Amino acid sequence: MKLTGTPFLVLAILLVPLSMGLLMYLWNRVRGPQPVRFGSRLLMVAFAQLTAVTLVFVVVNNDNQLYGSWDDLLGTGSHVRTVPVPPPADATAAANAPGQPKVTQQFTSVDDKAVPKDVRTTELKGRVSGVDGEVLVWTPPQYDDPAYKDRKFPVVELLVGFPGSSSAWFGSMNVSRQLAPLMKSGQVAPFILVSPRVVLLEGHVDTGCADVPGKVNAETWLARDVPQMVLDNFRAEPGPERWAVAGYSAGGHCAARLALAHPNRYHAGVSLSGYNDPMGESDSLTAKDPHLREVSNPVYLLQHAQTPPDVALYMTGRKGDGYEDALALQKNAKAPTAVTPVEVNGPHLTSTWEPLVPQVFTWLTQTVGKG
Repeated sequence: MKLTGTPFLVLAILLVPLSMGLLMYLWNRVRGPQPVRFGSRLLMVAFAQLTAVTLVFVVVNNDNQLYGSWDDLLGTGSHVRTVPVPPPADATAAANAPGQPKVTQQFTSVDDKAVPKDVRTTELKGRVSGVDGEVLVWTPPQYDDPAYKDRKFPVVELLVGFPGSSSAWFGSMNVSRQLAPLMKSGQVAPFILVSPRVVLLEGHVDTGCADVPGKVNAETWLARDVPQMVLDNFRAEPGPERWAVAGYSAGGHCAARLALAHPNRYHAGVSLSGYNDPMGESDSLTAKDPHLREVSNPVYLLQHAQTPPDVALYMTGRKGDGYEDALALQKNAKAPTAVTPVEVNGPHLTSTWEPLVPQVFTWLTQTVGKG
């Protein structure tokens, strides 16, 4: 039974009144010595509470799409096939070495009722990273319009927080539903939207979107394998000036870090309530290792760049939750790097970030959407 499916939700709903009914029916019918009666009643109360907690969890998880599968919830799924040493990235290409065949993929609809039917998914085997995982793709209304058949489109890679399902940008954040009418009216550029899996390790461990020798090549997966797949299967603009990466929470940290580390792939990054210090997600590999923690900080990347990266960052957050991090990056940025801090209010939830989608993509239109 699928964790986010309707049958499990219906089961969770039905179990609550059933457990309460059994509790009331059996309370005075329990027989045996007092310790047995006490233990039996305690188990019945615990079962009723468990069903109530389960229902709350299912509703919250479906609304925020924190866990997309039982493996994600239990921490039993690994998406790391192998951990090779990534070859040097070409200065102008997204990923693979010259002469490699195209990464041709088959796409199907997403098995998640919260995701619009026009979003497609594919299982990608990362050629360079050794990572396997799903990648969701949505094409703008203009993509299949005959008038645009020779047109290439800008791309935004979307990263979720930790934990987080690759469906969340299209479900909880409603990104395609919000943007489709704005794209049709010309207020927002027609972006291809791409949401790859970011939870790659078992044991409830975040990768920090980093390449960690012997453990995972998360950075290579996100910044090389996924973009190459998009270029090989869609009419996507190849140059970094038409690519951006955006994320919220831990995904916001990753978006800023990837944009600064890969100006040959992304010209813009968006961080919604992200953080600079990897310790912002204490369960990440980059937080647990002192060296990785230092070099994975976007401030460090700015301070140690040979030349300031030609990257624009749009960073939102409230005081105590990302805003000071945005100001720190702005303070350390030197032209052509540009940082736009935006103070917002609201809790650290998708309900705060979802309404920001139109203004974020209006900014992206000005930054990478106009060709």
